[in-house]
Amino acid sequence: MPSTQLDQLKQFTKVVADTGDFASMKAYAPQDATTNPSLILKAAAMPEYTWLVDQALKDAGRGATVGATIDRLLVLFGLEILKIVPGRVSTEVDARLSFDRDGTLAKAREIIALYEKSGVSRDRILIKIASTWEGIKAAEVLEREGIHCNLTLLFSFAQAVACAEGRIQLISPFVGRILDWHKKTTGKDFTGADDPGVKSVTQIYTYYKKFGHATEVMGASFRNKGEILELAGCDLLTIAPALLGELQASSEPIVRKLDPAKAAATDLKKVSFDEKSFRFALNEDAMATEKTAEGIRLFSADIVKLEQLIAQRRG
Repeated sequence: MPSTQLDQLKQFTKVVADTGDFASMKAYAPQDATTNPSLILKAAAMPEYTWLVDQALKDAGRGATVGATIDRLLVLFGLEILKIVPGRVSTEVDARLSFDRDGTLAKAREIIALYEKSGVSRDRILIKIASTWEGIKAAEVLEREGIHCNLTLLFSFAQAVACAEGRIQLISPFVGRILDWHKKTTGKDFTGADDPGVKSVTQIYTYYKKFGHATEVMGASFRNKGEILELAGCDLLTIAPALLGELQASSEPIVRKLDPAKAAATDLKKVSFDEKSFRFALNEDAMATEKTAEGIRLFSADIVKLEQLIAQRRG
């Protein structure tokens, strides 16, 4: 029997489950898992996860702030996910801290402390932080402390280069959201290698491999299976359960598209960004500027909704 596309993909790409619904992960045997405020909010509202919300309230204690209770809830979801995946789970810092370097540092350390108190090594945790200049600078400090980071809401080459120069563990370029912007702006649809999100991740991957950057590239936010197949060979791909199901249901052959040897042979020039040039480059990229800001707003709004859910449960 031919192997599924999911099995084939796992031969050269680490497959990551993009969900807070850990019950849905088991069928796909991913290596890692990622969560974000929107995914946790969605899962926390499901009846089968009410017990986790109640456990977070109990663990945090009656006098705890809503914020402390949410931190506990995020970690409880992470602990359950780590029972399923053999690798790492990504847990996100409050998006409202995206322009607060010191606040991000404090929150990341609190989250890691909760995991370590529960007996989980920091090597199994990635702290998710938005790819703002402040977020990248906070992640640099955390990496030196042995707290590994996943820089999310990443839409531009400048963000990717700054993360690599900061020796960040992993980045999550958002393939589907880049496609969304271009479709809305141009009125056109894009498929295959012409997909702007696919082009962006391909450029970043090629640059990293060409210049020996150790930062891992994890394509994220997919809109269709075609985007995933075009990025076969990327270090990691974080995929929602519906698309994991599509890959598992097909046995069509897939071809590796991204390869370090090919990247090494390309004619690229090395670039570098300080704060001023980073901010200007990001500002010049309308798509990246708009999508980063929108992503921060959406995640911040979902944190507020999660706070309301916790407040209601606490009564």
